[in-house]
Amino acid sequence: MSLPSPWRADFPAFARFHADALTYLDSAATAQKPQAVLDTLYEVYAQGAANVHRAQHLPGERATRAFEGARQKIADWLNAGQAEQIIFTRGTTEGINLLAYGLEHHFQPGDALVVSALEHHANLLPWQQLAQRRGLELVILPLDAAGDIDLEQAATLIGPRTRLLAVSQLSNVLGRWQPLQPLLTLARAQGALSVVDGAQGVVHQRPDLSALDCDFYLFSGHKLYGPDGIGVLYGRPEALAQLRPWQFGGEMVQQADYHSARFRPAPLGFEAGTPAIAAAIGLGAALDYLMSLDSQAMAAHEAALHQRLLAGLSRFEGLQLLGQPDTALACFTVAGVHNSDLAHLLTEQGIAVRSGQHCAMPLLAHLGLPGALRVSLALYNDGDDLERFFAALHHALDLLR
Repeated sequence: MSLPSPWRADFPAFARFHADALTYLDSAATAQKPQAVLDTLYEVYAQGAANVHRAQHLPGERATRAFEGARQKIADWLNAGQAEQIIFTRGTTEGINLLAYGLEHHFQPGDALVVSALEHHANLLPWQQLAQRRGLELVILPLDAAGDIDLEQAATLIGPRTRLLAVSQLSNVLGRWQPLQPLLTLARAQGALSVVDGAQGVVHQRPDLSALDCDFYLFSGHKLYGPDGIGVLYGRPEALAQLRPWQFGGEMVQQADYHSARFRPAPLGFEAGTPAIAAAIGLGAALDYLMSLDSQAMAAHEAALHQRLLAGLSRFEGLQLLGQPDTALACFTVAGVHNSDLAHLLTEQGIAVRSGQHCAMPLLAHLGLPGALRVSLALYNDGDDLERFFAALHHALDLLR
């Protein structure tokens, strides 16, 4: 069974990849863009570029309507409540930094910030640096053998001094959905704020933020088949009210004189300067595209591909998976083979995978590994992609051994 992707033709990049004899298996880093998104980006600029919110002329009014329409689409797609709960950022990393600076006044020396041992640097370093600035304790939640946050230990580590919990929805290394609901319940019982890094999870499971009930949720457009340079920070109204502006300038100011200023509330109070207008509208187009597809068929296709990936990897002697991945990706090492050497030989055969520490150096160090290879899948991948990868991997290992 070849497991064809009925959506592959929607992505123009694959015509170029075919001409280059390239197999793309690195979507956890960034996803390819459907024609619908490319058409939208062209239309934004072809109709006449203009800034949003400030101008009364027709191009400005058109841009503002499309930009704010994208904000509403995102709120609806997330089941987030109101569009005002959506702040545009440059990506997940900027959004988490916004929170770390915007909430800094909320913490006192001796308070505890809690993150997990599997976090991407984007959801570790801003809290690490905040802890150093404010004299806070940074608590690390350990993992179990499968690669999940250990709930039994979390129940003892999330305590009365915990003021914030920040965890990933889906690990970009271990490929595991994390037990968010019990973790969020533990944080809520202590009156702590909760931050969910949805950069990986949002791609493979449409969030329902009203049901999830976290304080903040973040993701990046470029992983969700949208443009790069655009991200989303969702916040509950009560949580957003605790944020202070972290960047200052045009758009976010309400009233200013030479010696004082008043600032707008969210979302505009956290969108200083000219935003990524076309990228935000393009992200809205990506959501329109995804909404037009059969979500059950997409989930079934990705699940079948993932099972074939795991089955194929299991046939290679000395290959060790990191954790027990259950969605969309697999990280692995091969005994006696350096990950960068293997990645180089795969690249020479036209196979695009990721190698290294995957922006999770502490996790890889904890596992005693200098790095690993990662294969990640998206709705446009098919069974032939995997067969080409398996053949290239077999050839590369023959050469290295």
